Amino acid sequence: MKQVLIVEDDRNLSRGLCLALKNQELQIVPCFDLKSAREQLACGMTGLVLLDINLPDGSGLELLREIKTVSNPVPVILLTANDTEMDVVMGLEHGADDYITKPFSLAILRARVKAQLRRGIAQASKVFVIGSYRFDFEQMTFFKSDTAVELSKTEQKLLRLLVENQGVTISRAVLLERIWTDGADFVDENALSVTVKRLRDKLDAARYIKTVYGLGYVWAVKQDD
Repeated sequence: MKQVLIVEDDRNLSRGLCLALKNQELQIVPCFDLKSAREQLACGMTGLVLLDINLPDGSGLELLREIKTVSNPVPVILLTANDTEMDVVMGLEHGADDYITKPFSLAILRARVKAQLRRGIAQASKVFVIGSYRFDFEQMTFFKSDTAVELSKTEQKLLRLLVENQGVTISRAVLLERIWTDGADFVDENALSVTVKRLRDKLDAARYIKTVYGLGYVWAVKQDD
């Protein structure tokens, strides 16, 4: 489960943000000052920070600077009433991944949060070791035990979507849209079935790549015996 840390001293706004972002895939953790935010970040579970600049015990820019100096920084969206051009430039120059000024649309906020979480997964999850498999998406090397497996670009896209979402069924519509990004509307749905079969056969992964009939496909966390 991905954790979103909300650092906002306005408790009514914080409560509203928690409700707006709440879903089964996210754990929302509110903090009202820099001290409690630093304590939460030290636990190492945070996947995204929504950060106000004007906080009771200091500037959110201080915390932003601290977050961005570690070896594997989490994405940060500044969420603030400071709305001048200079404020935005300063926030981005301090390393913010996005900058949203108050008041804001909750729909846009949710979309930007999802975008940053997807980007964070893509950057952090380039190598997967699952059982006898090792998938390195940066180097484009794929192994079953000590045997290298050659995968096409389409098969690599499919594999990455499945392993990044282990245990989650991904619908055929989403897979078509995410794999054939240059024209999913014109792709025969049979192309997805063929790609899944080829990937299963190449990896000998029938125990992992499961068809969820009427829905889509999943990389199973628990395999059949």
